[in-house]
Amino acid sequence: MKRTLTCLGTVIAIAATCTAMASSHREAPFVTKYPQADGTDFYLFKSYEPGREDFVTLIANYLPVQAAYGGPHYFPLDSQALYEIHVDNDGDSREDLTFQFRFKDAFPAGGPIRLNVDGTEISSVLRNIAPIDANGAPGLNHVETYTVTLIEGDRRRGRRRTATNVATGDKAFGKPFDYSGTKTFGGPGGYTAYADSFVHDISVPGCSIPGRVFVGQRNEAFKLSLGEVFDLVNFVPIEGDSSAGAGDGDGFPGGVTQDPERNILARNNVTSIALELHEDCLTQGDESVIGAWTTSSLRQLNILNPRPTFLKPEISGGAWTQVSRLSAPLVNELVVGFESKDRFNSSEPKDDDQFLPFVTNPGLPLILDALFRDAVNEILGEAIPEFVPFDNLAPSNFPRNDLVTAFLTGFPGLNQPANVAPGEMLRLNTAIAPTVREAQHPLGVAAGDLAGFPNGRRPGDDSVDIALRVVMGALCHDLPLGENGTGVNLGLCDPADAPVGTVSFTDGAPLQATDLDASFPYLLTPYPGSPVGAPLPQPKN
Repeated sequence: MKRTLTCLGTVIAIAATCTAMASSHREAPFVTKYPQADGTDFYLFKSYEPGREDFVTLIANYLPVQAAYGGPHYFPLDSQALYEIHVDNDGDSREDLTFQFRFKDAFPAGGPIRLNVDGTEISSVLRNIAPIDANGAPGLNHVETYTVTLIEGDRRRGRRRTATNVATGDKAFGKPFDYSGTKTFGGPGGYTAYADSFVHDISVPGCSIPGRVFVGQRNEAFKLSLGEVFDLVNFVPIEGDSSAGAGDGDGFPGGVTQDPERNILARNNVTSIALELHEDCLTQGDESVIGAWTTSSLRQLNILNPRPTFLKPEISGGAWTQVSRLSAPLVNELVVGFESKDRFNSSEPKDDDQFLPFVTNPGLPLILDALFRDAVNEILGEAIPEFVPFDNLAPSNFPRNDLVTAFLTGFPGLNQPANVAPGEMLRLNTAIAPTVREAQHPLGVAAGDLAGFPNGRRPGDDSVDIALRVVMGALCHDLPLGENGTGVNLGLCDPADAPVGTVSFTDGAPLQATDLDASFPYLLTPYPGSPVGAPLPQPKN
């Protein structure tokens, strides 16, 4: 078997082309026009910060691939957009709770910062003109605040109540300025201390236990060799020798070697909307499983102001129209057909039967099979006289009920609600205790870590590797879910239906929980816009 897999790795080294894979960064044609509304990643997990194990953290990232040096205006969120996190707590694939975030742009108190130039007062030309620290931002021209509204029931017609800041009683929460550079944030504690001052305790109506909220720039947690991926996967997407050079036989010759330098996104940032609430504030009755997804919407009508001002460059009206949707990673990229990607972004989980053929009859395995099968059969036939040619490298268990379980219903006994209606979302069983950061496995449930993806998703779950292996049939084979890591077959499909389901597909950009912070909001301090060559952010605890 090892000889067979080694030959397979050699074949892939010869024919290393594949379809593109990434998280939801610019994943559909239309949303590329509106980067401020483009959802990039969504995380849903039991909080693993010590002492917060009864809480659930939801993180929705927006505005992808931020170049840290992107001044002078950097990356505010859209005050004309509606950012929402939806929770289904009865399994019917309809939102029961919606947390709605609205943003407001403002000048500092007293108006734009003025400068006296030889007796003439003019307004400052830059967004920031002085150092900023956790005690205030006297040199900041543009201030962002936001409100959080809870809607119970239908997102547009349900009961609406506004959350408040526990410390002040205000309905408005502050958002930090982006990390323009170390000179601007050179005070005590630097940008980390400044951003931490914007972690607010939040009182959500109907929830007796205060939660926490943070909205601001973070370092991109999703790790991927992005350029090579979209160059027809210009690398061998199978685990290679674990050491460079001659290799040690612990992997496929020619396969990709795990290397942090392969993460081309390391110096890019995103904007995170992070909310942490007690599990009792999200669940309903005896059902411990919740489903969640995030969306953004714009007004149907937008009119440009021919005499634009900072506070009114445009006028928007009409019904809210959803332009971005995200829950489980990679779905729109690797599952939904090209012509349907914009429609998926505008849809709701309750209507996902329209996309079912993309799940039951996925295209990605077919592409891999078309690229590699003939070469695999030819080389293995020459190397192994008794070799029986593959009829198909792709899984053949149609309809792909293993993918229906992974994407649309959750797994029975793990994260499937009692009265589940199929719908694509992240599903989390809140009754499963979190795994401490140091013990988390990046492959989640597939490696026996039941608190990880696809039971929710943590920032340290390597969703690229997991998704590739699942789509190529990993769920047909035994998973280490029994006592002492013994193999358990979920019975979703026959192992013979997935001939390469045990192959270690990977993008070679390693990810693990210890790369991230151990406390809310978990994602690292953003990469600074200055100086050139600044060191990468490191976990603070």
